[in-house]
Formats: sequence, C-alpha cells, structure tokens
Amino acid sequence: MIRKLISRVFGGRKAEASHHEPAVIPVSSHRITRDRISSGSRRVCETLQDNGHKAYVVGGAVRDLLIGAEPKDFDVATDATPEEVRRAFRRSRIIGRRFQIVHVMMGQETIEVTTFRGTLDANTKKDEHGRVLHDNVFGSQAEDAARRDFTANALYYDPTTEAVIDYHHGVGDLKQKTLRMIGEPRARYREDPVRMLRAVRLAAKLGLIIDPAARTPIREMAGLLENVPAARLFDEMLKLLTSGHSVKCITQLRDEGLHHGLLPLLDVILEQPMGEKFVMLALANTDDRVRRGKGTSPGFLFATLLWHEVLAHWEKLKAQGESKIPALYQAMDTVLDVQGEKLAITRRIAGDIKDIWALQPRFEARAGKRPYGLLEQPRFRAGYDFLLLRAESGEIDMELADWWTRFQEADGEERARMLLPEQAGDKKRRRRRKKLASDGVDRNSPE
Repeated sequence: MIRKLISRVFGGRKAEASHHEPAVIPVSSHRITRDRISSGSRRVCETLQDNGHKAYVVGGAVRDLLIGAEPKDFDVATDATPEEVRRAFRRSRIIGRRFQIVHVMMGQETIEVTTFRGTLDANTKKDEHGRVLHDNVFGSQAEDAARRDFTANALYYDPTTEAVIDYHHGVGDLKQKTLRMIGEPRARYREDPVRMLRAVRLAAKLGLIIDPAARTPIREMAGLLENVPAARLFDEMLKLLTSGHSVKCITQLRDEGLHHGLLPLLDVILEQPMGEKFVMLALANTDDRVRRGKGTSPGFLFATLLWHEVLAHWEKLKAQGESKIPALYQAMDTVLDVQGEKLAITRRIAGDIKDIWALQPRFEARAGKRPYGLLEQPRFRAGYDFLLLRAESGEIDMELADWWTRFQEADGEERARMLLPEQAGDKKRRRRRKKLASDGVDRNSPE
C-alpha cells in the first residue's frame, strides 16, 4: 500500500510536467481531504486499488467539493470492467443497457461505479440524428475524461493521494465561473441532447455562465429533445426541479428556448400571468424545502406544473355541458395522456398527481360531515398545501384556504361551530342516496 502511494505521488508529479498529461493538483491547493469523501466511496476506491485497478471519486462530487457545496452522492470511475467490479463486492449488481454500470451497496450508501469509457468510433451505434444508442466501449482514463460533458465534470479525486486529476482545465473554469463543453458543442449535443438540459441545470445550480460556444447552439438544436426516451427526460426534469434552484432553471429554460414542448404547453402556462405566478410560487416553495433539507414530492411538483392546463380543459368541458366532477376527471386524463408523450411519469406518481387534483373541489364543501371526511383522506395534507398555493396565486379566494387552516387546527366544538349551514340541495341529494342504499333502486332512472 505504501509502495502504491509513493508511486502515485511521484507519478503524479511526473505527469504534471508533461504538456500532454493531466494537471495533478495536490491537496495543499484544492483543500479536499479524504475525510470529506463518503466512507462508502473511499472503501470502494481502496478495494479496487488493492485489487490492482485505478479508481477515483469522479464528476459532480469533486466539482461540488471544490466550490464548497455538499455533494448529494459520490460516484466512482475505474479501469475495472463491470464484471470485475461485481466480483470485488459481494453486495453489488450490474445495471443499464446503453452503458453498463455497477451499483455497490456500502451500508446505507449505494455507490455508482462506472468503467472508463472509450472513444466513439464509426462502429458506435447511433440513431439518424446522431444520438448514441449503445455505449459499452471501455477505454483509458484520458478517453473517459474526453467523453464527459463539461470540463467541471471531468475531475477525478484519488482518496489515497488526495490529489485531483484535471484533464480539461475544469478547476480553472470553476474559478472563472464558466460552464464549458468538452469537444465541439453541436456534436456533443447530437450524441446526447439531454446535455442541453444539464447545461441549464448546472449553470443555475452552481451560479455559472454557460460558455457562448456551448450556449449558442442550444436554441437551434432544442428539437433534438423530441428523440430522447421519455424516461430519460423525466429523470432529468426531476433533477432540475429538485435542484434547489428550480425557479432559476425554469427561467433559464425559457431564456434558452428549451421550455417549448418539454412539458405540455408549459410555454403557454408561463406566458399567462395567473399560470406563471402559480408555477413560480410552487417552485419557490420546493426550492425552500430542498435548501432546508426537507423532502419533496414529485407528484406534488408535477401537479402544480400541469394544473392550469387541467383548469383550461375542465372549463372547456363544463362549458360543453359536462357535469363538474366527471369533467374534472376527463380533463385530468387528457392532460396526463399528453404529458406521457413527453415525460414517462410513473403510474405511482401519476396516481399522486390525480389524488391532489381530485381533492380540490372537495375543499368547497364546508357543511355537514364532508369536511371531517376530507380530513381523514391520506392525501389531505398535499391537497391542502396545493389549495394554499391556489389561494396565494389569486386563483381562488384566500378565505377558503384560511377556513381550512382554522378548521384542521380547531378542537371538536370549534369545528362544529365553523360548519356552514347545509343548502336544501345538499339535504335532498343526501336523502336520495339513503333511499338508493336502502332498496337499491334509482327512482329517477329511465329503467
């Protein structure tokens, strides 16, 4: 182990002297000590190194530590193949089709381990637009660095020597607050159009300026996102919305021309004063929760983004003579069906979205036993938070939201006093339901 350490340190100094080799930045310059790295990623690197492989903490974790941010996770890159990684760790599994990676479980941590990727060549399988479809080609560390998207992400940290290996001046670009693409931007966007979204997210999250060479092609190449699988778009949008800087991200999406068609008619929503105010309030609320270390709900987020589209369809159906509640459910299905063409929202999240939307008309009932029943609903809290946003944006009267705030906090007697008088129509409908329940016959049915 000591021999390995000495060879790495002196090898690093030798590499630094060569113009064609990466910069090897010592801990005295970058100040990232090994105790700043998660114990799981340290153990993964040490185990792979002990087995004769190269292994480094890579990408976003190194970038975040350099700018003083706390990384969300720690990924590892190595020259070991996925099969070799899996054999080195009992609790591990190979996943992925486009590019195989290994998930290594270390206690409560799951470390994503990738094999150094090789250079793309004429045999690389791509679609007609140039998007890479299969990428299980392995290579050297230098090739892997060249394959990464931005210079700030092509950084490797060795927990053994505490050195940062920088192939593309990423540390310097971070100091200059610049997000720079590795390689020719248009070619890199064709390989993976999601990089355009990633550029917006990272620039907003890290407070960086997108290098003009990388920014200029985005607007003209935005249409390439149409060819990206819906599941990948959903994952990237979720990262963007839960970055803690979603307001800046959405604003920059619009500035770069990427919002058109990404979410169904999000471009229209953002051009309507009421819709934009509602969306921005919801995103600001989410950003605040992320910064305070609180959890966020994907269902709640997408429910807010798509609500005004549901409202527009709902009003149209009611104007055509549809009953209120059936019209709402029809509008919900329509919007989510259109949404599914762009983003692969899972069935569970889609169910959460519909639950939140379906509760909204029920908040209007403040008489009889209905308010008590609503309090018992599993999704009441999410529905109530959604109601507050609607009131704050001016969509509904704040008096309704205030009533529900007082009602859920009041004791039994106070709640009873708060109930509004029942209308004659409510009593008539309740009597009719009791009649149906008693004899199972609907007297008003044409049968």
